[in-house]
Amino acid sequence: MSLRLEALMVRLERGSSRLYGVMLMLAAVVLLADQLTKLWAVSALSVSERVAVIPPLIHFRLLYNPGAAFSIGAGATWAFTLAAAAAVVGIVYTARRLASVGWALVLGAMLGGAVSHLGDRLFREPGFARGHVVDFIDYGLFVGNVADIALFCGCVALILLSMRGVQLAGRTTRS
Repeated sequence: MSLRLEALMVRLERGSSRLYGVMLMLAAVVLLADQLTKLWAVSALSVSERVAVIPPLIHFRLLYNPGAAFSIGAGATWAFTLAAAAAVVGIVYTARRLASVGWALVLGAMLGGAVSHLGDRLFREPGFARGHVVDFIDYGLFVGNVADIALFCGCVALILLSMRGVQLAGRTTRS
């Protein structure tokens, strides 16, 4: 790692309010990117249309998902609304102890994805707290969105930080 990058990370890690700001900025970027790409998908794609992006791996295909991954629990949209709200509250509460750049990035990615999904659940059709999430990136096995990518990357990074022993408060438990 370059000396400049190391110095920046040390400065960031000195103040938890700075790290909280980093987390919130990343969350805002994820939220904005997800909502703008969903806006594009809704305006540019029709529900039955499938557009090749990187054939045969990735296509664009507009879906309105009432459930979770793979449309599991399509009849329990309200439960996913509550779960997204709980995730947002849990992340914001947990982030009070931030003392690690890695954890700020993990929580920022996860917060942005959770807030975006919560917004879909609260404000999209068919109604308040029953809204469907807009999915449009078709990977063949499932269809997702930018928030899903951020959530997945955040979870993978969370596992890696945990495996390396990096704690939320910035200490390392493994040598």
